Amino acid sequence: MAKLAIKYVWEIPVRLVHWVNALSIFILTVTGLFIAHPFTIVQSISPQTVMMWMRWVHFFFAFAFTVSILYRIYWAFKGNEYAHWRVFFPYLTAEGRKEMIGALAFYTFLSRKAPDFVGHNPVAAAAYVFVFLMYFGLIATGLILYGIHDPGGTVAAGTTWGTGIINEQAIRNIHHILMWLVIGFVIQHFYSGWLCDIKERSGLISSIFSGYKTIHVHEDHKH
Repeated sequence: MAKLAIKYVWEIPVRLVHWVNALSIFILTVTGLFIAHPFTIVQSISPQTVMMWMRWVHFFFAFAFTVSILYRIYWAFKGNEYAHWRVFFPYLTAEGRKEMIGALAFYTFLSRKAPDFVGHNPVAAAAYVFVFLMYFGLIATGLILYGIHDPGGTVAAGTTWGTGIINEQAIRNIHHILMWLVIGFVIQHFYSGWLCDIKERSGLISSIFSGYKTIHVHEDHKH
């Protein structure tokens, strides 16, 4: 019979990045939707002033989000085994590929056995690589759009290449599509986190606050 143990899994930098990203994505979505299609007016403030503040808030959290992502990449080389970059490429080893198949079977309702991993299960870890690619796409297109509207600024000096490849409207469309893809990921993230927390009984959701998970220790437990 497995024994229960408490293990420190998510270090402070990982948890900090998670919550900075969560807050940034929420505010960037709201302000981004407003910038694209203003959905409210303030009687005592001119529309131009409201838009100016919305853009400022959007840019502020965009830069906060960028710094957070870059710091998480740094921590992938400095953090513990659960934060290390290797966990995001489980398919590079035979054991990792086998574990991915088991986790996929659970997610696709082909198996009732929930993934039993201390850190990220291999399917989630591999998916995060694509999520980060979407983040990079959002950051790149956002910086290009920022440079377009501030042609004399520092950002514009490093992003003019973007408009040389595709036009401004295409860049806006890519930025907008990536936003909706990230929203889709957030919805899935809530669902899978809740599902695994119930099935694994590992305290997964509370662990992103405390850093500690409840694990089932078996004699042959290797993860």
